[in-house]
Amino acid sequence: MKSFVLVIALLALPITVSAQTLPSAAPVREAVQAFYAAFNSHGFDHAADFTTDDWNHINPYGGRTRGRADVLKELHQVHSSFLHGVSDTIEALDVRFAGSDTAVATVTSRMSTFTSPDGVTHTNERHIRSFILVQRGARWLIMQDQNTVVAPPPDART
Repeated sequence: MKSFVLVIALLALPITVSAQTLPSAAPVREAVQAFYAAFNSHGFDHAADFTTDDWNHINPYGGRTRGRADVLKELHQVHSSFLHGVSDTIEALDVRFAGSDTAVATVTSRMSTFTSPDGVTHTNERHIRSFILVQRGARWLIMQDQNTVVAPPPDART
């Protein structure tokens, strides 16, 4: 009988353990929105306010840049050339938490018209960008982002 009571008690144990409380998505959204504000103003002077020192950026062409200083060098270069005057407008932003100090944000957005260095004109192009953010103290910071062009379905390309 003691064994039966012990088994019942052990089976009930997981039910009584409370779930971990996840943080609010608002500060995560604010960090991502700060990135887009910097993109649209073509000024990343305050990137330290929303990115980590070891920020990794994967551009839509598959290039990977490591470290905030090098990412900013790349962003300044492209924003002073073919992305000069281009805007990227958030259409949807969702946040999921991998833990209490790690979040993943996914953004779909639409870019204004630009011509890339290969001479291709991109009009009304949709992008999807994934962000990994970490909480450092009271701030949420972007540790990594990857930007991907959303290709139109094959039948829409003709």
